[in-house]
Amino acid sequence: METFLVGQTISLDGTNLLWWLVIGLVAGVIASAITRSRNGLIMDVILGIVGAFIGGFVLSLLNIGTSGVIGTIIAAIIGAVILIVLARALNGGRHRVF
Repeated sequence: METFLVGQTISLDGTNLLWWLVIGLVAGVIASAITRSRNGLIMDVILGIVGAFIGGFVLSLLNIGTSGVIGTIIAAIIGAVILIVLARALNGGRHRVF
């Protein structure tokens, strides 16, 4: 299965899905540490994966490209931090995100 996302095609076979989970875990844990959020491991993975899409979208709007695993993790961290900050703003500033 392939998905088109902001100028790039993403293939979701078994290996790529595993990489998305690993990148999501790393990015979610780092974003939670940056924002001092306590979400739990599962939520960190979800935040990291969704953050990867958000970060990739935001960076593509700014005409900034990423390449490789490190670039993807950085984009995912940026997106996850944005997601956590938005969730806090909508949640009335309470510390728990979801």
